[in-house]
Amino acid sequence: MAKQKTPAKKTYWLEDKKNVDKIWYALIGLCAISVIIDFFYHKHVKYTVEDLIPGMYGWFGLASCVALVMGAKILRIIVNRREDYYDEAEDD
Repeated sequence: MAKQKTPAKKTYWLEDKKNVDKIWYALIGLCAISVIIDFFYHKHVKYTVEDLIPGMYGWFGLASCVALVMGAKILRIIVNRREDYYDEAEDD
């Protein structure tokens, strides 16, 4: 019988920590650039807070995401069931 070759394990580019770090630093750089650019153009604002806080929409988006995650954690505590909750209902 002929020997069978075992297939080599396929590696993906996101499994390498260096590539993940590159993406992380690129995103941080893009966020910093977008806040810096905010200083150099005239905005037609509707509310004064838009003009007072540089990168206001970025900060607002960050705060909204944090609020959603924290709200989900609280909601999880409220609606959480035991792991075998549905199994007990089938036994009846």
